[in-house]
Amino acid sequence: MPLAAAQDKPVVQFIATGGTIAMKVDPVTKGVVPAITGDDLMQGVPDAGKYARIEVNNFSKMSANYITNDWWARLTRDVEKALARPEVAGVVIAQGTDTMEETAWWLDLTVKSDKPVVLIGAQRNASASDFDGPRNLLNAIRIATSPDARGKGVMVAMNNQINAARSVTKTHTANVETFQGGAFGLIGEVWDDKVVFSRAPLRRMHVPISTETFPVVHIFPMYAGADGAFIRHAVDTGTQGIVVQAVGMGNMNVSMFEAVKYALAKGVPVVIASRVPAGRTYPLYGFDGGGKTTFDAGAVMAGDLSPQKAKVLLTLLLQNGKPDRAALLEAFGR
Repeated sequence: MPLAAAQDKPVVQFIATGGTIAMKVDPVTKGVVPAITGDDLMQGVPDAGKYARIEVNNFSKMSANYITNDWWARLTRDVEKALARPEVAGVVIAQGTDTMEETAWWLDLTVKSDKPVVLIGAQRNASASDFDGPRNLLNAIRIATSPDARGKGVMVAMNNQINAARSVTKTHTANVETFQGGAFGLIGEVWDDKVVFSRAPLRRMHVPISTETFPVVHIFPMYAGADGAFIRHAVDTGTQGIVVQAVGMGNMNVSMFEAVKYALAKGVPVVIASRVPAGRTYPLYGFDGGGKTTFDAGAVMAGDLSPQKAKVLLTLLLQNGKPDRAALLEAFGR
């Protein structure tokens, strides 16, 4: 491409954080391990230059092992710094798929910009003959430079499909079509000739990062025989927020219910999510431990957020100062 033509292209910053997309099979151990950088990945996407000038930020080697609130906060700062530059059209982030939905949601909440942020990864490592990383990366660059992508928030783009950060979740351990938008469906697709959006996410909010130290928030699952002992222990050892992965629309057994009331009595906010992948938690059932009883006791329903996404939102709300119940209800959509 002639130099003048290249300079006319917008800039896309590619932030590489590791994951399967940056791994190969080790010849000695035969296991899949970190092996390639963001610059190496870009070498496999020669058509990227048709759409943008690419900057590579080799942020980390293995996201799955290192993701913490501090890691996310640092990523937010890098994304915001890039998007603040007028020549940057958008940011593409490569990450491990196991925790991608949480990173996407964190960034959707903390990055305040209309410019697109697109997360991608791979289900097959770079040693595979049908490695899906390069196609996902090229698609993300095309999305990041599409005018229609502005204002859509943070997106996950895998297997030619585009999903919104709030609703997207990983649904299969190995299938390349693992990321789904649940009952809400995808928001767009990448075709050979253009990027097509069919809708925009409606429920979005911004929660600024205001501290260097993040609160401790735990997730506790409800299951047959759960007794609430871990909830009580967490409260006694200083946890600042609790998310219960309840069953159904937000139900739990009596032992868990008593532990939730213990936490609430100690001033620890409790959010009730569900292990069911679609639908929302709702205060309907009035037996001890039913959603209505926990709600009436002071817990907050997570709505359609998964337990892991409810934890992200509760963490960010708490780091801005302990919110009252009314603020929690508003944030979680009850």
